[in-house]
Amino acid sequence: MSVTSANRLELLQIADAVAREKMIDPALVIEAMEDSLGKAARSRYGAEYDIRAKIDPKSGELHMTRYRHVVEEVENFFTEITLEDAKAIKPDAGIGDYLTDSLPPMDFGRIAAQSAKQVIMQKVREAERLRQYEEFKDRAGTIINGIVKRTEYGNVIVDVGRGEAILRRDQLIQREAFRNGDRVRALVRDVRHETRGPQIFLSRTAPEFLAELFKMEVPEIYDGVIEIKAVARDPGSRAKMGVISYDNSIDPVGACVGMRGSRVQAVVAELQGEKIDIIPWNQDPATFLVNALQPAEVSKVVFDEDSERIEVVVPDEQLSLAIGRRGQNVRLASQLTGFDIDILTEAQESERRQAEFAERTQLFMETMNVDEMVAQLLVAEGFANLEEIAYVDLDELTSIDGFDETTAEELQARARESLDEINARAIERAKELGVQQDLFDFEGLTPQMIERLAEDGVLNLEEFARCADWELAGGFTTNAEGKRVKDEGLLEKFDMSLEEAQTLIMNARVQLGWVDPSELEAEAEAAEGEAAEGEEEKDA
Repeated sequence: MSVTSANRLELLQIADAVAREKMIDPALVIEAMEDSLGKAARSRYGAEYDIRAKIDPKSGELHMTRYRHVVEEVENFFTEITLEDAKAIKPDAGIGDYLTDSLPPMDFGRIAAQSAKQVIMQKVREAERLRQYEEFKDRAGTIINGIVKRTEYGNVIVDVGRGEAILRRDQLIQREAFRNGDRVRALVRDVRHETRGPQIFLSRTAPEFLAELFKMEVPEIYDGVIEIKAVARDPGSRAKMGVISYDNSIDPVGACVGMRGSRVQAVVAELQGEKIDIIPWNQDPATFLVNALQPAEVSKVVFDEDSERIEVVVPDEQLSLAIGRRGQNVRLASQLTGFDIDILTEAQESERRQAEFAERTQLFMETMNVDEMVAQLLVAEGFANLEEIAYVDLDELTSIDGFDETTAEELQARARESLDEINARAIERAKELGVQQDLFDFEGLTPQMIERLAEDGVLNLEEFARCADWELAGGFTTNAEGKRVKDEGLLEKFDMSLEEAQTLIMNARVQLGWVDPSELEAEAEAAEGEAAEGEEEKDA
């Protein structure tokens, strides 16, 4: 493999042909050739030498050069030279310079040529992979058209022009089958730069695919007049999409449906007949949920912000429609709104209200020694526990029909007396369980709360300070199956919120000296400042 004047131009022609075929810069191919020829030369002269090859990009002439680094003290005699010896060869040489020696043309031999070829191919593959990654990395989240090349174990390999992409079988719509040569449209879900090259992952089941299809079909969405706020899909079966219009003269639902359904039908045809419900988006979660549960009618919505749950009451005959086949309608509505949804019929809600009414009535009758009518009046006015009666303003009790000031004072006295008895029993029980005095002295915990903590093994202030807020107030976590699971809090039955739990735990840590109060004040001021900036930006 000697490079003579006869094949210099051929070397450049090969480099240009490879660059065109792989769609990469010819300079990268020449650089790969230089690296490979340098490696082949080192295999001939010795791997210890620093030998570099340089190809003239115009003439194709090859120059082989040995490099030696000028240093004060030589550690490697093959690649380094002392300053004294360097000055004998080149008088103006200095520390850090390189001395170069031109090497004569040579015949590399079959093995060296094969090694050079492997280096060239490796460098070209690396350049090709980098080019593909750079081309597709910014196209994530957009729709791409391709042609099915082959199918491997249910996964579809798609030719996307200047590379290959994979459409995994779990990203295919149900009952969807492609044959070699079929045209396919999909969303570029992810582009990763891996050791074996860029991996382009496609999807036809992602909610974003539906949104991008509507963006292509509806000019108002492309122009930003209409925005798709949320999408939920059961691929191949049904989908819900929340839309909003920023122009009062344009109906967002009508614009997405199109004249005689032309626009939505084009999307439905692409998604193998997937039924699409287009819903007007609303900033109020309850209103948006009512829209999302269409075609079912909703009688009442109870929204719990802390637990991110919504309770929906529907007429008895609308229950099956609200839930949908195999729970599809309520599941999609939940995905669309981001809230867990509990659906009750009017009969079920009435039965539950009656049970709660009877339970609270019985509580007041037993603890305050009042007759059933008085207890029912208190429950009907919204009182749920003894604390509310004991410490409410007297005016709220006297405002109840039939309650004068004397009756109200007597009710409060009985409620407080009953609370004292309950608290005394709770303290006694907590002491039996081994609760230490520092937990009794801590402000913010009632005796009943301390008793509940003791039952779970929290016996002193230090153990309390190590608790997490959700351990006290409860909350929701997402399990491995993606479902939200309720975590019962130790003090949840006392209506403790996460914010209250955080405050109590932090106060305990401050009292124990674990946290500097000045740091808390600084963090609180910073949080207030960020909140204020957020409000100003919103107003602007």
